[in-house]
Amino acid sequence: MFHVILIYDIECDRIRTKVATACLDYGLDRIQYSAFAGQLSRNHQEELMLRIRSLLTEGIAKVQLVRINTKDWDNRLEISYA
Repeated sequence: MFHVILIYDIECDRIRTKVATACLDYGLDRIQYSAFAGQLSRNHQEELMLRIRSLLTEGIAKVQLVRINTKDWDNRLEISYA
């Protein structure tokens, strides 16, 4: 399993919603409106990106999935208010 962050900028509301649903289906947690984080195996990373690619049928879109090593993930700084 690898820590990942997936971020996107998608013009079409309908497609943006479908991409967010796909991220949730793969167990990622929403950390911002267009950003998700969690752990995925390499196979699940590739599956998710293929699924997202199939959803990008119209408009302008950019999706990035970034793998973060455990050391860097553990050293991240975070502020969270409930």
